[in-house]
Amino acid sequence: MSVETPSLERAQEMLQKYYGYPDFREGQKHIVSSLLKHQDTLGIMPTGGGKSICYQIPALMLPGLTLVVSPLISLMKDQVDALTAMGIAAAYINSTLSGKEVNERIRAAKRGELKLLYVAPERLELDWFRDEMAQLEISCVAVDEAHCVSQWGHDFRTSYLSVAPFVEGLPERPILAAFTATATPEVTEDMVRLLRLQEPEVFVTGLGRDNLAMSVLRGENKRDFVMSYAEAHNSQPGIIYAATRKDVDDLYQRLSSVGLAAGRYHAGMSDEERAASQEAFLYDDIRVMVATNAFGMGIDKSNVRYVIHYNMPKNMEAYVQEAGRAGRDGEPSQCILLFSPQDIITQKFLIEQNPQETDRKSNEYRKLQQMIDYCYTTRCLRSAMLDYFGESHEDKPCGICSSCTDDRELVDMTVDAQKIFSCVHRMRERFGVSLVAAVLKGSKNKKVLQYGFDSLSTYGTMANRTEKEISEIINVLASEGYLALSEGQYPVLRLQPLAAEVLKGQRQVLQRTARPAAAQTGGRSSRSRDVSPSAVNETVFEQLRLIRRELAGKEHVPSYIIFNDATLREMSVVCPQTEDEMLNIKGVGEVKFRKYGRPFLDFFQNQSDDAYAGGYDE
Repeated sequence: MSVETPSLERAQEMLQKYYGYPDFREGQKHIVSSLLKHQDTLGIMPTGGGKSICYQIPALMLPGLTLVVSPLISLMKDQVDALTAMGIAAAYINSTLSGKEVNERIRAAKRGELKLLYVAPERLELDWFRDEMAQLEISCVAVDEAHCVSQWGHDFRTSYLSVAPFVEGLPERPILAAFTATATPEVTEDMVRLLRLQEPEVFVTGLGRDNLAMSVLRGENKRDFVMSYAEAHNSQPGIIYAATRKDVDDLYQRLSSVGLAAGRYHAGMSDEERAASQEAFLYDDIRVMVATNAFGMGIDKSNVRYVIHYNMPKNMEAYVQEAGRAGRDGEPSQCILLFSPQDIITQKFLIEQNPQETDRKSNEYRKLQQMIDYCYTTRCLRSAMLDYFGESHEDKPCGICSSCTDDRELVDMTVDAQKIFSCVHRMRERFGVSLVAAVLKGSKNKKVLQYGFDSLSTYGTMANRTEKEISEIINVLASEGYLALSEGQYPVLRLQPLAAEVLKGQRQVLQRTARPAAAQTGGRSSRSRDVSPSAVNETVFEQLRLIRRELAGKEHVPSYIIFNDATLREMSVVCPQTEDEMLNIKGVGEVKFRKYGRPFLDFFQNQSDDAYAGGYDE
């Protein structure tokens, strides 16, 4: 089917006018084209990949209203604030509004005064709301965080199952658009089936973002690492995720005690405390947020420079979504996962505490093992992530993750691997990592003796290593496909075909030695932005941030809604002197320039050449 070029050209004009970008990203272009052809569409794009533009631009061009199904109040508010700042008529309906306010917004929609209306999925279950929506001209229903419809997704939410019946109950069926940042092939099938998408175009685009340097660090003193990293990057916004409230509170107190502008966020705090902490982070009043995974979904803060996971997340979907909150403006950013074996115990405890059906619990254990494999792999981390989500990609290393930048010499581990595989075989593939490591170490613990494993020929053959070291090697071998771990709370090691090749001497096993404490935290990608870091005038950049902050305070919106950091950095390089020069900067659209641009242009016009080209004399 041919693309309606005029419509796409018009969409491009609106992108420039409202958003200040001259062209769509490749993935966005395909999705916008599909929706303009009135085609049901499923878009799987990374966090920060610009999903919202994919339905907001068509909303401006289609007749009537686009109804956006959004899971969180904070997400709705951020989106509507950003749209309003650009001069686009949008509103939300949620539980923070009075009945009178809800009715006013529905009346505005009926009068044709809104182009986008955001609602929670639970509202679609209400008879009165369905009756009101049936009286509107709804041309598109956009479903954000669409993975929530699948029980195999990481955030299953039963109210998402009401989307399809709601759409089919409207007088005329609108276009249905679904979006998510993370979906395995299994979840993708569920989204198509449960949302009842009709012959949808499915687009999976660029989950591996060039500006994110992914790192997994094992064996670190986590608390010391976080403290030193946060102090070294105290001028940069960052998020530190921890698995428990106790760890959040401890890290928050420690960071605050050394004078860092820190905040915290977890379910044990009151609604008011959480809201105040979140707002302070959005407005740049605090630099580092320490939080459980309750924080972040729908927080559209574009200038987060690092995300540190203090503990391993429960699965790859959660990890990619949380890590993806770094660098949404395209600037180089760090995603650091601090892993220790204790994390596995914590996550298994959380799975067991959560009452759920056996099948779902089994699925949670399977996903957890895949997350563990990621933490132990020596492969390129970006490639490992893309393989997990089934995205096709070039078979080449990213060059900036902790695996790719690990320049330690490879060591031949074939003999140790043969000892491990032989031991697993002699233990009849019925036991887990810890007991196999104990046998190889030559331990005299109760279980080893009880099963008579001290009589095996492999008993004590790796006595020169600690059980922890042996367990590390076993886990790396499992992550590389030599061994498999069964699902469940107590996974059992099983040999894979690759292990048989090693035992027969047909394959060599190479591994790197244990990572030193002063591990690398990833490199930077020069491809992630057009503006060279060395070209940015940091003095001018900071002055522009002050102007932005003052404007944000007057408008009562977060700073990034005015202009994001990438836009300010480009300004500091270009030093625009005219309106046309300002409008050529990415992120400065016509509407935003009229609303916010003048103070920035005045700043440059009032500076001497020396002031913005070479800094100031002391």
